[in-house]
Amino acid sequence: MNEFTLGIEEEYMVIDPVTRELTSHDQKIVEAAQKIHKDQVKAEMHQAVVEVGTGICKTTEEARKEISQLRYTVSQLAGEQGLRIGAAGTHPFSHWEKQLITEHPRYNEIVNELQEAARSNLIFGLHVHVGFQSRELAIHIANQVRYFLPHVFALSTNSPFWESRNTGYKSFRTKIFDKFPRTGIPDIFNSIEDYDNYVKLLIKTNCMDNAKKIWWDIRVHPFFDTVEFRICDCPMLIDETMAFTALFQALCAKLYKLRLQNMEFISYSRALINENKWRAARYGIDGNLIDFGKEMEVNCRNLVLELLDFVDDVVDELGCRNDLNYVHKILEQGTGADRQLAVYAQTGSFEAVVDYITTQTLIGAK
Repeated sequence: MNEFTLGIEEEYMVIDPVTRELTSHDQKIVEAAQKIHKDQVKAEMHQAVVEVGTGICKTTEEARKEISQLRYTVSQLAGEQGLRIGAAGTHPFSHWEKQLITEHPRYNEIVNELQEAARSNLIFGLHVHVGFQSRELAIHIANQVRYFLPHVFALSTNSPFWESRNTGYKSFRTKIFDKFPRTGIPDIFNSIEDYDNYVKLLIKTNCMDNAKKIWWDIRVHPFFDTVEFRICDCPMLIDETMAFTALFQALCAKLYKLRLQNMEFISYSRALINENKWRAARYGIDGNLIDFGKEMEVNCRNLVLELLDFVDDVVDELGCRNDLNYVHKILEQGTGADRQLAVYAQTGSFEAVVDYITTQTLIGAK
């Protein structure tokens, strides 16, 4: 039986508490954190980013403990440097031109190749890994689960502002990342061999030197037996991170259960799923997504409730119901983007939005 183990990675903003600007932490937070959490805390391409990752967790409950600890540790160590951390898909007003790049051969190479697309890629995401017993099974599930990515993405939208502008999008982060090659919703791969041949061809023709330079919204991980979900903005609240993690885990388990019954969900084309991804980025949970089975527009909130019904029969076995139930709270209270926009509407101040983000980031961190 597949265990559907979990791993979570989050990218945090490092913020100057006086100016509320993004700022370099000169790797001091990472160095101090590695003494406590070893390689679970890492530098990223921009010096104003700290990345954390859990170990392999059996349940969402176990993953919650780890992510809460990691947020707490990084926040405490940032505080010792006179800094704060925040969790959102973009910073409301800092300009990327002023941000320093981390000195590292891999980052130098990416900047050299991708130029301004890399330097301006000042964004913060959530990656959720779900473990599989084989890569063959992983690619089969990845093909089908692609359809549901915009639904979860809509719930995670948390980047309405960019360089002091209200972009009109609930997730502008994805629009910034679109400038990279090999991003977005992937095509269907008929088998793991089909996928591996694609990777080999790209390496052979110098498109990339390894499969980590495939930055799709979902990928079969090049080194671990996991499906990695990469579409979500970094959530403000730990509760939100855990809700999306539970949803991805439950989707994988449900599609696996269907496979055991010789059934499968329809694998829709990238072109169709992209229509829903665009709508999710623009409107979050307030718009309509397309139900391709019915060939009609449906209110996004209704589709999310349908999705919860779809996975309901596997949730208790996984033990993730408490975390999954938070999705209802998001539907009531709005996404991170909705809440950021509300703070800005009340205050007219981007600094107030940053303060709101940094406060929310630490709720439940311990």
